[in-house]
Amino acid sequence: DYEDGDEAGIKSAAISIEGENAYGLLKSENGVHRLVRVSPFDANARRQTSFAAIEVMPEIENDETIEIRDEDIEMQVYRASGAGGQHVNKTSSAVRLIHKPTGIVVASQQERSQFQNKDNCMKMLRAKLLELKAQQHAEKISDIKGVQMKIEWGSQIRSYVFMPYQMVKDTRTSFETANIDAVMDGDLDGFLNAYLTQLATGELKK
Repeated sequence: DYEDGDEAGIKSAAISIEGENAYGLLKSENGVHRLVRVSPFDANARRQTSFAAIEVMPEIENDETIEIRDEDIEMQVYRASGAGGQHVNKTSSAVRLIHKPTGIVVASQQERSQFQNKDNCMKMLRAKLLELKAQQHAEKISDIKGVQMKIEWGSQIRSYVFMPYQMVKDTRTSFETANIDAVMDGDLDGFLNAYLTQLATGELKK
């Protein structure tokens, strides 16, 4: 489920990843990622820095311990945007749910049916509420994002540098590699293993 950017690229995207221990492995990616490269959208080929915030949530089908009352939810419908053929922009099938007690906002537009999009939203909302419940000390919704901070300089968990040299480095574990092409193609094993090892041993930097 994605939304095009105002100028170029993707503004936001939601993806579902399935597999053994998917959440346990990929929770290391939760946080702010910093990219330094020559922007393909800049005619002057200047080096630019971009930031992306990633949230990793488990998919929760049903959990009786999480109660979501109808009166606590505000539902908004709107027209889907982006690629999708004749269906796009003809019907208001996209759904946004606002959980009023916590301020959590979730949205889905990839399905053709408003009901399917609402179902996706409920899954995401349930996952976020379960994460919030797991952190009993959490006083505000921003706390469920773990180590994620504001999208700005100094807050990144990992940097991907294409120019003037090539290096990917994780600021929490100090794990790094110069093989940036492999990382961009999905080779994250080194980063995942370093994070989980240090998390287990209590050596992870905050």
